[in-house]
This record gives sequence, structure tokens and C-alpha cells, in this order.
Amino acid sequence: MKYFFELKKAMNYLSSKKNTIFLGQAVAYPGTAMYGTLQEVNKKKLIELPVFEETQLGLSIGLSLNNFVPISIYPRWNFLILAMNQLVNHLDKLQYMSSEKIKNKVIIRTSIGSERPLDPQHQHKGDFTDSIKNILTNVEIIKLEESKNILNAYKYAFHRKDGKHTVLVEYADYYNEK
Repeated sequence: MKYFFELKKAMNYLSSKKNTIFLGQAVAYPGTAMYGTLQEVNKKKLIELPVFEETQLGLSIGLSLNNFVPISIYPRWNFLILAMNQLVNHLDKLQYMSSEKIKNKVIIRTSIGSERPLDPQHQHKGDFTDSIKNILTNVEIIKLEESKNILNAYKYAFHRKDGKHTVLVEYADYYNEK
């Protein structure tokens, strides 16, 4: 279960930064496996939201414009696709719309839904990584396939200075398998 603990370590690292804030569904209250990785994060940094994915990403963009680094959590790709308007038309284009003056960042955390021990069926285990990569120019997508890369990937997303945003894609099956 090193994968899970590396995610927890990464979330603790991010929470130690004074300008980070975590938002999404099941961040302050149980509901998804991702919740377990946030248990040591200061509760004042957690914003529990209802299910309104597009608004969530809009809030994340607004927070970033106010010098926060939001970690916007979507438990599965299938939920993040509901925020594609904000991702493609706003977040991805923000640097261009500002004549490259805005170098803020949003970190998006999502996963490929688990299939084991119970298969939730197709509407909860999609992997849209390659398709979405093809339409984004200012958002980098990183798949977290190996435990050893998790902390460094989140550090990279936090410390980057190139004005790009980052989507980190986890594998929910690995929480209990790796």
C-alpha cells in the first residue's frame, strides 16, 4: 500500500505550504478513497463542496487569481469531464488571455476509477487522459503510475514557474495494490 502512503505524503507536503487550499467532494468528509489521503491535512485548508464540478473549477481559478494554489479534487475522470468548459475554455487559456502576465497555478487531482474488488461499470472508471491531452495547451497531465514518482510529481506541480497548470491522474486500484 505504498501508493496510498505516497499520496498521503504528497498531500501533507502541499498542506504545509501556506497558500494551498484543497477543494472538492469528500475532502472534509468521507466518501471516496481520496479522503483517506487528506486525513492529516489541516481541516481549515479543506473546502467541502457539493457536486457541481464546473463551478468547482471556476472557484479554483478564482482562488488562484487571489494567490492561492488550489488543489481541486475530482475523485474520477468521469467527474472532471463535467468541468471541461472551465478546463478547456478558461484555465487552459488564462495565460494567453492575460498576455502571459498571469502565472498562477491550479493543481487538479483526479483518478482512473477502480475496477477491483468491485467493478463500478463504465461511467466510473474512464481514462480520458490521452483525449484531453490533445486539446490542452497550457495544462500538463501527468499519470501517476509508480509510487516512487508521486511526491515529486506533486512538488513539480506546486513549484512550477512556467505558468502551466497540472492535472495529476492517479490509479484508484493502486491504493490497495501497490
